[in-house]
Amino acid sequence: MFYCYILLSSKSHIFYFGSAKDLKKRMELHNHGEVKSTKSHIPWNLIWYGAFLTEKEARDFELYLKTGSGKSFAYKRFISVALEKDFAEGRKGSPKRK
Repeated sequence: MFYCYILLSSKSHIFYFGSAKDLKKRMELHNHGEVKSTKSHIPWNLIWYGAFLTEKEARDFELYLKTGSGKSFAYKRFISVALEKDFAEGRKGSPKRK
């Protein structure tokens, strides 16, 4: 399986969209500062992921989520649901769109 995922930075409250074959390993890389584009925003929380049969499908969905319409879709269908859960559990901070 291949994965497309959305992360939320606890530090700067921004989102990051990515894809990977090994999601657990990729999360470790993000949170240990081994990914150049995310290391200044550690720690990261996984707020959504989807599984795909092929790497191309996961990568294509990641690229779609990075477009204007893809971000709108993600904020409406994935992110708002995750944030409602976080706020219900008492977490604070308003995320910023990146």
